[in-house]
Amino acid sequence: MNTANPEKEINQALEILYQDEHLIAVNKPAGLLVHRSPVDRREKKVVVQILRNQIQKRVYPIHRLDRPTSGILLFALSPEIARKASILFQSGKAKKRYIAVVRGHIPESGMIDYPVKEVKDRYIPFQDQDTRNSYPAVTNYKRLSAIELPVEVDQYPSTRYSLVELIPQTGRRHQLRYHMKHISHPIIGDTRYGQTPHNQFFRKQFQCNQLLLCAKELTLPHPETSEEVRIVAPFSHVFHKILMEFQWDRMVSFE
Repeated sequence: MNTANPEKEINQALEILYQDEHLIAVNKPAGLLVHRSPVDRREKKVVVQILRNQIQKRVYPIHRLDRPTSGILLFALSPEIARKASILFQSGKAKKRYIAVVRGHIPESGMIDYPVKEVKDRYIPFQDQDTRNSYPAVTNYKRLSAIELPVEVDQYPSTRYSLVELIPQTGRRHQLRYHMKHISHPIIGDTRYGQTPHNQFFRKQFQCNQLLLCAKELTLPHPETSEEVRIVAPFSHVFHKILMEFQWDRMVSFE
């Protein structure tokens, strides 16, 4: 059985999904920071710097993805376009679709309307985690498929997983991961909000060492021309391997 190595994907040049004179979108590997952060002061590999070196131009982040999340990350090539594009995201005109693998058989569809607490960085000492602000957050979801494996994980003789499409209506930090935990269907590979026995099972059985959450599709009006731009990202090798293993690969075609 081949062992997938997420570090190999991080060390490669970024895959460019879309580019014109104003915007550029890349497929961010899981485990890669968008930009330098006090979360890991020693980290030298960040998307912003890699992309600047790769295209020999300054780039300006328009939105962000959590470090463990893979998929579409959009940048502007000028401060003015970054400002215009950020307004599109803030006003809800940029539509995002994510694909995730979660624990259990999630309902066929639904909406999660539950506030998300401000995420405080754990490296800052003496934080009062109980005084964090909460912000309204809404996520729509749709189950694409489900599977039951005759394997004992945790306390049950068999274990269930679902493939789910997630459409955030708001853009809170960790929103999708927190919402999936809130409804007791945490995302596989989530070391902060997930369940350790299931994460360990995927690591051992499928050599899956990443969060199974991918920013799969982004649609927005172009900030300069207003024409619709639609960007689709391929899955990482690790994620695609899981989809093939569970015969879910045909459930997530966005082409």
